[in-house]
Amino acid sequence: MKIHKGEIKMKLLLSGIMRGGIPFIILGSIAFVLNTQNKFQEAKGTFFTALILLFVGVTTVIYEIDQWSFAKQSLIHFLLMFITVYPVLLFSGWFPLNNLKDALLIFLYFAIVGLVIWSVLAVVFKIIQS
Repeated sequence: MKIHKGEIKMKLLLSGIMRGGIPFIILGSIAFVLNTQNKFQEAKGTFFTALILLFVGVTTVIYEIDQWSFAKQSLIHFLLMFITVYPVLLFSGWFPLNNLKDALLIFLYFAIVGLVIWSVLAVVFKIIQS
């Protein structure tokens, strides 16, 4: 049975939607309930967490594109995290953001935490695949 590229793309898309969508729906629902209880700060934080999990979950399928090298997968993933998660961090209110220095500091946190998570998961998956 021959599998077409379109089928693979659809499978990856659906997998990404499930990985990111399920946590987003759960946490989004919790944020909605918190908001209706006038717990606005908690609702806001929970919603921003839901957004981050949505973006991370959807983009994990990049590592299933076998035609791409690990370096390309990692670079594309970093760029997607930069254009999705980094702005969430900027606007979440979790960090002071009064000037360019603050934005650069947030980027430094983003990059360091991302590098640590990426490194740990790269080692874990290498061990699993051995």
